[in-house]
Amino acid sequence: MDTIRDEEKALHIVMFPWLAFGHMIPYLELAKLIAQKGHKVSYVSTPRNIQRLPKLPPNVAPLIKFVNLPLPKVDNLPENAEATTDIPYDVVPYLKNAFDKLEKPFTHFLETSNAGWIFHDFANFWIAPTASQLGIKCAFFSIFTAPTMGFLGPVSVILGDEPGRTKPEDFTVAPPWVPFQTTVAYRYFEIIKTADILSDKILGTSDLHRYGLSIQNSDFILIRGCTEFEPEWFQVIQNIHQKTVLPAGQLPNTEFDSGHENDSWPRIKEWLDKQPHGTVVYVAFGSEAKPSQEEVNEIALGLEKSNLPFFWVLKVRRGPTDKVVLQLPEGFEERTKGRGVVCTDWVPQMKILGHMAVGGFLTHAGWTSVVEAVQHEKPLVLLTYLSDQGINARVLEEKKMGYSVPRDERDGSFTSDSVAHSIRLIVVEEEGMIYRENIKNMKDLFVNIERQDKYVNNLLSHLTSLLKH
Repeated sequence: MDTIRDEEKALHIVMFPWLAFGHMIPYLELAKLIAQKGHKVSYVSTPRNIQRLPKLPPNVAPLIKFVNLPLPKVDNLPENAEATTDIPYDVVPYLKNAFDKLEKPFTHFLETSNAGWIFHDFANFWIAPTASQLGIKCAFFSIFTAPTMGFLGPVSVILGDEPGRTKPEDFTVAPPWVPFQTTVAYRYFEIIKTADILSDKILGTSDLHRYGLSIQNSDFILIRGCTEFEPEWFQVIQNIHQKTVLPAGQLPNTEFDSGHENDSWPRIKEWLDKQPHGTVVYVAFGSEAKPSQEEVNEIALGLEKSNLPFFWVLKVRRGPTDKVVLQLPEGFEERTKGRGVVCTDWVPQMKILGHMAVGGFLTHAGWTSVVEAVQHEKPLVLLTYLSDQGINARVLEEKKMGYSVPRDERDGSFTSDSVAHSIRLIVVEEEGMIYRENIKNMKDLFVNIERQDKYVNNLLSHLTSLLKH
């Protein structure tokens, strides 16, 4: 652990991410890096989420304090549902409703916290005014990448103060505030699936509105990403928001192995050990994305047609109240027995991606999964579902790090043949060599200890200097 110099005062930073593991985990990774420098972090979430977070390494555990805020009960939110992974997609607005009711208990915590800074997410846009009254500064820590933030545009457009996008097609082209040629934009079917970020008929505050206010009321913007990987997008954000914008680094996963081996890993490893080197397709769509039954059928038949070994983590439902339970096509498991594994439980993704047998990753393009793939040099086959995944996919396509499964532009449908072709291209075909090479070439930009350390030092210097003003 780094020690703080005598003339420096230890910072106390409160972190409060949105209740999705794709948000909570990067926040925790940054908390660990800050604690390594001798600073104190209060990490705020709900009791069940905190229990499910990875264990802290002993060297930082004394400096990271978990603050449990019980989630208030609200209508239509099932018992014990504390994260997006616990509920069907259409129930998530009620989780946001409960999350908003944490404002009062969070304020009570702040009043006695003696904190200097709060790092908050897009959902808790209500933090900044309270923090300001208490003399605490706020940073909007975005786990959305720089291209996503740049594409979404200035606060005036986001909040509707200036004319902006009025129809889905407007999101399928690069916006006027991006001054360079780029293919980074949503495809029509992606923006239609994500249309709920633009309006919230249930509770009145859309995700886009929350996001805009989070930026507007922050002292500066901190972004998961690195300026060497996407410098032009960081410049766009600086231009449109006229605020200090700092990179937090890619925050690669540093899961602490406490010695308590996950029960499933020895069996998974035994199966992987028997597969030819670099041939297994790992298939997983994160904690939130859930394909439709039709999509599951095409993915399954595509894996079968690819003739490659596969390990598929299939989330058959989002929480116990999800009435739509996904099924595999009839006879699929018998026909692929020995060549493929379908797992419906949690698996140690980092260990699987790190295995030599895995040759490619069929993913939803969630950024945490992307970073984990680059950490282990696994090229990507992309099948987007929600939120920022479409923008992430365009960036990966542009940089030839990933190949998107061909889909119908209007409804996003795809065929088993396109799945099989995409997988074989990325894992074994000569034509896909560029993707396999580029993933290896990008690894240093994603997993470089010195660069990550520099970003954290710059961040801490900035926090300290602003507290002096």
